[in-house]
Amino acid sequence: MDPQIGTEPVRLEIIVASVRAGRIAPVVADWFTETVRRREEFDVGVIDLAETPLPQDLSGGPEADAFTRRVGAAEAFAVVTSEYNHGYPAALKTAIDTVKHEWRTKPIGFVSYGGLSGGLRAVEQLRQVVVEVHMVPVRESVSFHRVKHAFGQDGTTNDGAAIDAAERMLNQLDWWSRTVRAGQIRSVYPG
Repeated sequence: MDPQIGTEPVRLEIIVASVRAGRIAPVVADWFTETVRRREEFDVGVIDLAETPLPQDLSGGPEADAFTRRVGAAEAFAVVTSEYNHGYPAALKTAIDTVKHEWRTKPIGFVSYGGLSGGLRAVEQLRQVVVEVHMVPVRESVSFHRVKHAFGQDGTTNDGAAIDAAERMLNQLDWWSRTVRAGQIRSVYPG
């Protein structure tokens, strides 16, 4: 087996799904990004959909091509998503639908936030969608209930359940990424 499978950092892209004005997404995403950066097994990037203009009509173009290349270069994903009206943001659905084959076989985790539900309904919908594009949703997820009360002025949280869930989710993303990396050496994904 290639020794690089176990030692080379996994390229993890964090996708920030909310594009709404006045969003709290950057606070949640910054906390999660810093959590990932403390772990040497990941090389992390952030794709903020508010700064990634993808055409809603899925017509392609330079922005869509650049986004697709970035998705193709990643080995794993974590989506930071809000919950709007019991669902996930439309910008995230556009992002998923913009890309086709580049999502395949890649593990994905979810960091959700919202009111009492903590974004969990959005995550349950997303699990169905990402499987359809041949991604592997990991079991663990992070959820912030009553998100406006979850973070201090400095952007940190004392939510022990979320901190623990983030570490467990990252362990699963690392394992799945390296397993897929090894599998791709043996054969081409049949999807």
